[in-house]
Amino acid sequence: FLIVWEIMAVSSFLLVTFEASDTSIMKTGISYLIQMHAGMFFLLIAFLLLEKETGVMSFDSLTSYFSTHKNLGLFMLFFTGFGIKAGFIPLHTWLPQAHPAAPSHVSGVMSGVMIKMGIYGVIRVLTSVRHDLLLIGLIILVISVFSGILGIMMAVVQKDLKKMLAYSSLENIGIIGTGTGLGVIGMATGNNALILLGFSGALLHVLNHSLFKSLLFFSAGSVYQATHTRNIEQQGGLMKRMPATALLFLVGSLAISGLPPFNGFISEYLIYLGLFKSLSAANLQLSVVLLATITGLCIIGGLAVFGFTRAFGIVFLGEPRSEKASLATERENSMIIPQVFAAILMLLIGL
Repeated sequence: FLIVWEIMAVSSFLLVTFEASDTSIMKTGISYLIQMHAGMFFLLIAFLLLEKETGVMSFDSLTSYFSTHKNLGLFMLFFTGFGIKAGFIPLHTWLPQAHPAAPSHVSGVMSGVMIKMGIYGVIRVLTSVRHDLLLIGLIILVISVFSGILGIMMAVVQKDLKKMLAYSSLENIGIIGTGTGLGVIGMATGNNALILLGFSGALLHVLNHSLFKSLLFFSAGSVYQATHTRNIEQQGGLMKRMPATALLFLVGSLAISGLPPFNGFISEYLIYLGLFKSLSAANLQLSVVLLATITGLCIIGGLAVFGFTRAFGIVFLGEPRSEKASLATERENSMIIPQVFAAILMLLIGL
């Protein structure tokens, strides 16, 4: 597992530094590689502790370790290692730099697929946890809601289109973590509705985010190739010149904002449903946690709508704000067709 984890880090480093002739991109790539190894370091310590106590360095020995030892310490080591890959705030610092540096199709894979390996690791460890479930669930929930709110707040103020999409990945990791945290709290309190709806909402959002974020990065790549700038303030009026790209970016924006009939709505709706269904049976402390989570998700959703309305409006509507934007033309079909496939899948999941 660790060897393949390392191959993932090194191969993605090579992709991030694809245009390494630019010294700023090389610096970003080296910073990315260092942070990936910091995450690897935490995972290695966790596995070595596991081997010391159980004699086996494997996920399979987690259950026996967690049955006989305190769970929180080892879980937090794994959570830190996997959380750096996933991009939970405050472990996220590589993410806003690496995505703008990488080619757009690489950003789509990194954001849509690779950061989800962090979520995979967290959930795989959670399946073996036996004690401290309520505390672990609350820790995941607080970090996730904080990541979601701060991520979308940072996304809203960006001028760089790809950096904005990178920060919105933090928001979506926050939503996935929120569902996961609620599922763990459901396990701790014996609340089957919260377990089912929390985990299923989180896992479905993993799939949904991989589709709409890939679509948005591909569209951003089309815009960059047409205008040779990622600065949204130098764009504008592109809907007349790039109608297919504009429509596809709009579909991705509606999905990431959690609006029906697209897929982002379904997974967020499941998490909301779990929260509201659990309120009636919850005690005072849990009710406060659930209401705070609902408020946090509402803030995240509202800011997402605002941020993507702003991005779409500035990039595609109005008049061109630079000569680059006025000379833009639609990209070839080989760049449009993959985006259409993603949009169709998003609509199918939503329906």
